[in-house]
Amino acid sequence: MNKERYKEEYEEGSDLLWPSDKEDKITRQFYKDLSRLTKKETSNNTKRLNFFLLLLSIIKFKKF
Repeated sequence: MNKERYKEEYEEGSDLLWPSDKEDKITRQFYKDLSRLTKKETSNNTKRLNFFLLLLSIIKFKKF
């Protein structure tokens, strides 16, 4: 089922232009990839923060 782009008109005067199946698939893949990248980046930042906090706790422990 390969739908082409189509336009839907409503009585209120608004028109909607729907993407084709190919455009929709590409858009969904883009947002899926973007979501994965942000999750990885957030995970890496959390690991770095935890490592930094661990170092600070070790430094504080050695001072006392």
